[in-house]
Amino acid sequence: MTALELRGAGLTLEQVAEVAQGGRGVRLGPRAAARMRASRAVVERALRQDAPAYGINTGLGRLSDVRIAPTRIRELQLNLLRSHACGVGEPLPNDVVRAMLVLRANSLAKGFSGVRPVIVEALCKLLNRGVTPRVPGQGSVGASGDLAPLAHLALVLIGEGEAEVNGRVLKGGAALKAAGLRPWTLEAKEGLSLLNGTQAMLACGTLSLLAAERMVEAAEVVGAMSLEALRGTPVAFDARLQEVRGQRGQEVSARRLRALIAGSAIRRSHRHCGRVQDAYSLRCMPQVHGAVRDTLGFARQTFTLEANAAVDNPLVFPGAGPAGGEVLSGGNFHGEPLAYALDYCAIALCGLAGIAERRLERLVNPALNEGLPAFLAPDPGLHSGLMMAQVSAAALVAENRVLAHPASVDSIPTSGNKEDYVSMGMGAALKLRQIVANTAAVLGIELIAATHALRLLEPLRPSRRLQAAQAAARRAIAPLTADRVQADDIAAARALILSGVLAEAAQ
Repeated sequence: MTALELRGAGLTLEQVAEVAQGGRGVRLGPRAAARMRASRAVVERALRQDAPAYGINTGLGRLSDVRIAPTRIRELQLNLLRSHACGVGEPLPNDVVRAMLVLRANSLAKGFSGVRPVIVEALCKLLNRGVTPRVPGQGSVGASGDLAPLAHLALVLIGEGEAEVNGRVLKGGAALKAAGLRPWTLEAKEGLSLLNGTQAMLACGTLSLLAAERMVEAAEVVGAMSLEALRGTPVAFDARLQEVRGQRGQEVSARRLRALIAGSAIRRSHRHCGRVQDAYSLRCMPQVHGAVRDTLGFARQTFTLEANAAVDNPLVFPGAGPAGGEVLSGGNFHGEPLAYALDYCAIALCGLAGIAERRLERLVNPALNEGLPAFLAPDPGLHSGLMMAQVSAAALVAENRVLAHPASVDSIPTSGNKEDYVSMGMGAALKLRQIVANTAAVLGIELIAATHALRLLEPLRPSRRLQAAQAAARRAIAPLTADRVQADDIAAARALILSGVLAEAAQ
C-alpha cells in the first residue's frame, strides 16, 4: 500500500487499522505541514511577549498560575513527559499503540496545536521504522485526555521509556538507535501537545469497533445456522414487518437473514408443520442484532469525528491579535463523547452475546432442541458433547454483564480538584476490549454447535450460503464423533468470527 498521507482530516477507521495492524506507512501531508507552521508562529510570537499563555510559558492544571522562565521552557517539556508517565498494568497490545501513534499524529496535523511539523514527522518515523512504545494500559481517567498513556508514548521520542523493535523490548534510546533514529528535542508547548488527547481510548475503541462490526455480520450467519438446525421459520424476517417499524438496523439484519436462508431444503422440509412462531432468540434476531448495528453505527460516527479532531489544550488559532493569532484554553481533550459511545457499545455487545447463548442453549438442551441428541453428543451419556461448552458461554455472558456497567457514569476529581469531572473513558475502552473477546468466543461456541447440529440433519441441507459457511467452519473444526478437548475448537471458531472469514464465506 502507498503511504497514508496525514492531513488532519479525512482519516477513516479502516485506515487506522491498516496502519495499526497492516503495517501501512504514513507521512505528513504538505498542506497540513503549512497549517502547522502557521500555528507554530503564533506560539513563538507569544513566547516573545510578556503575557502569560497557558501551557506555553506557564505550569499546568492547578499550577497554571506559575510562570516559567524562557530559559527553562525545554526543561518543562521533559518534566511534563516524565511526571505524567505513571501508567500501571499490562502494556497495551502493539496494534493499539500503533493506532494511538497514527491518531495522535493526525490530530496534531490538523494544525491547531502549535507544534512544529517535525513532531508529527517523528511520530510517523516511529510507525514506519517499527518502533512501538510500551504503554501501560491503566492510569487514565480520560479528562485532560489520556495523559499517562500518551506520556509513555511520547517518552520514546526523547529517548526515554521503553519500546519494542523487531520483537525486542529496549530502552527508548536504544530502540531509536536500533531503528536508525535519534532522540528529538521538544520545544515550547510540544510536550503538552503530545500529552493532551483522547487517542488511547480512541485507539482501543476503534479496533474494538471494527472487530464488533465483523462480529455482527458473523452473528447473523451463525444465528441463521441455528435457526435452520432448530427447524425454525423465517416468517418473522418478512420485509413488511420490518418496514412498519422503520428501525434501520432491524431492516438490514432481517434482509440479511432472509438472504442467508433463501433456498434452504431444511426449510422446505417443515414448511407446513404446526408451529406458529419461534422463541425470541430466533424470532427477534432482527430486532436485537439490528439494535446492535445501530449502536455500532453511532459509535462509528463518534469515533470518526474524533479521529479527525483537534483535542489539544490550549488550541492555537492563527489570525488577528498581538501574537498574530489567539491561544484559547478549553476542554476538547475531555473524553466524554467517546466514553458514552464506548459504554453504549459494551451494552450492545452484551446483548449480542446474550441472545447467542440462548440460541446455543436451545441447540444443546434436549428439552428444547427439536429431537437433536442431548448436548449434540454422539452417544449421550457415554459422551457429554457440548454440555460444558455451553457452560463456558454462560460464564462469558455473565462476565460481560459485569463489564457492561458504564464507566462513564463515574467521576473522581483529580489534579487538586481542577479536573473535577472526568470521563473515565479509558476504563470504558478497556472493558469494551474484553467484551469483544468474550462475545467472539460465545458466538464461536454457537457456531460449533450449529455446525454439528446441521450435520445431524443431513441429507437435508441449508441454503447455499449457509453451506459455504458450514464448509468454512468444517475446515477449522472437525466433526464431533467423540468427546474431545473443546478449547482448541473454540479458539478456531472464535478466530473465524473475528477475522470475518465466516461472514465472507456466506456472501
